[in-house]
Amino acid sequence: MIRLRRKLHIRGALAAYRSSSAARFHMPGHKGGRFALFAGARYDVTELPFSGCLEDASGVVGRAQEDIAELLGAAFAEILTDGSSVGVWAMLYAARAAGAKAVILPRNAHKSAYNACAVLGLRPVPLENPARGGVFLPPSAAQAEAALRREPGAAVLVTSPDYFGSCADLPALRRACDGCGALLLADGAHGAFLRFDGAASDKYAGRYADLWVDGSHKTMATLTQGALLCGRDLRLRASVREALDRFRTTSPSYPVMASVEYGVKLMAERGAALCARVRADLLRAREILLNAGIACFPSETLVLAPDLGTAGLYPHEMAAALRAHGIYAELETDRHLLFYNSPFTPRGALPRLARRMAKLEERLPRSAALPAGPVACTERAVGYAEACAAPFEWVAFADAAGRVCARNAGVTPPCYPVALAGERISEEAAAALGRAAHTFGTEGGKVAVLREQS
Repeated sequence: MIRLRRKLHIRGALAAYRSSSAARFHMPGHKGGRFALFAGARYDVTELPFSGCLEDASGVVGRAQEDIAELLGAAFAEILTDGSSVGVWAMLYAARAAGAKAVILPRNAHKSAYNACAVLGLRPVPLENPARGGVFLPPSAAQAEAALRREPGAAVLVTSPDYFGSCADLPALRRACDGCGALLLADGAHGAFLRFDGAASDKYAGRYADLWVDGSHKTMATLTQGALLCGRDLRLRASVREALDRFRTTSPSYPVMASVEYGVKLMAERGAALCARVRADLLRAREILLNAGIACFPSETLVLAPDLGTAGLYPHEMAAALRAHGIYAELETDRHLLFYNSPFTPRGALPRLARRMAKLEERLPRSAALPAGPVACTERAVGYAEACAAPFEWVAFADAAGRVCARNAGVTPPCYPVALAGERISEEAAAALGRAAHTFGTEGGKVAVLREQS
């Protein structure tokens, strides 16, 4: 762990307990002893007089959240140990509490947003995503404003940045929401570091949204599942906390909580320099790849996404060749490989990766056909809520084209639904589900569809 000038409230309390000879007659069951799988288990505790409580934000947890809110420019901050998804659920719960009946959101919003709508009784109003180079882009502010005119009282949920590092026009969205009196919610799971990135801090969702989620573990020095839900208006905190009381675990991980506090404070002290170093390496890597005939998607974050399709290469072939050298990409599509970076990507790693790809490019098989663009169904046959509640059956992917989807189904990652409940499944969507290595909302090579009446 890097030593910081700022006090680490949660970690300090855990470290003091770890160093003591206390008898652990409390959960968790491993007791921090020799039967624990990891040595760090001695930091793994429960709610004790010294450790505070996430559910009422007392003690060291409350002080950590106050510090985090100040550093992020928020009125309040809630540490999450269930990942960004529970934060998305809580934002939509707060929107419903504020009177929203519908949520305007990108078609490729994370599955958690659509799942929350189904449970909370909110009607999702998906906006069509434009695309560039085989990648979805965020819908425009004009699209959102037009939808708000058609859906008075709706809230707006924006994904910014998205998996490929594209950022929405947040200032314009803020103006549109202000003009219609709508809440602006932001799933900023992929952009927690932006607050401290000198080259892109104006793209941080927290500068514009009423409520936003930071997926701390994705781009900060934070353990998996560590995240934050923040707000600009204290009047929203009561409904946010009510939502979290209903949705999140009552057994939060203290090491995860401590790592969220550490991640934010580390970035506050060193983030600008770390981001600048990685951005310089990222620029060099893109130059190396371009010289080898491989262009990259113009990400606004730290993502490196070589467009292998335009170079006549198969991403899956390149990914397999890289794995043979111990190199693992975050995501493979029919056209791109996506290398997910953070301010802590090792110095020089990106140029080395690019040089390796340039060498492999000379030996890999070629494709004459440019792969199709991103896939998502567009024809709605039945209302979302109606489809979620209707009788359904399971059919094989190969037989699903033309049927009406009954449960959201998609590829993971990036975890947005290729087919939404109530949409007619296209041949492209059925094929995408069939060739994906990992899917959600499916069962043994089958997808749920509405039962046809005989």
